[in-house]
Amino acid sequence: MKSVLITGANRSIGLEITKQLSKKGLFVYLGSRDLEKGNAVAKELNENGFQNIKAIEIDSTKPETILEAKNIIESEQGRLDILINNAGISGAFPQAIPDAPISAIQEVFDTNFFGVISVTQTFLELLKKSDSPRISNITSGLGSLTLHSDPNWKYYNFKATSYLTSKAALNAFTIVLAFELKDLNFKVNAIDPGYTATDFNHHNGPGTVESAASFIIKHTLTDENAPTGKFFSNDIEDGTEVSPW
Repeated sequence: MKSVLITGANRSIGLEITKQLSKKGLFVYLGSRDLEKGNAVAKELNENGFQNIKAIEIDSTKPETILEAKNIIESEQGRLDILINNAGISGAFPQAIPDAPISAIQEVFDTNFFGVISVTQTFLELLKKSDSPRISNITSGLGSLTLHSDPNWKYYNFKATSYLTSKAALNAFTIVLAFELKDLNFKVNAIDPGYTATDFNHHNGPGTVESAASFIIKHTLTDENAPTGKFFSNDIEDGTEVSPW
């Protein structure tokens, strides 16, 4: 049975990914910053017929929780097949450059960028023990520099100093990571679930968590011929699903 760790999985898209992967027969570690909340969610899922789900405490800004999560998974599974770096924050708004405190920008980067690097570095040892390791970094179309430079793009007027730049940095990290692992059996991709109605955006997005989770899983549970180092988006309208960086 393949194992997967999903950070930020106790609600919204992360929770829906957990449900769908459980149904597909994977053992899911439901990552949550608050273990009590994570256990409550896992208990409810188990009571509703979802199997092979275990809550695990992991906060990408707290290295000690990342290492403890790694030790638990190593002792129980011996390896990790899939890492989905889903945890992220938007930061406080507005985020106009003249008004955005450096501390607020750093807080967003700590979770969306540095936290992802920390989690990934810690779990690489276990991922390398898998026959087909996968790393999916959950990003946003708002991290596309190409799209944000196009005045005709539908979200062109939404500029956010902290969130946009943190996701652009995450995308760049994905390119570097995919390159460094290209000679192994890894598939490393950035995946944008699209503008989805969640707690994250006060349920303003047009997309559903079901569609978002399905899209992420589609580009995570891939075969050996699948691409690596790509940026897939559920908002691309030409049908290619490949977003410009």
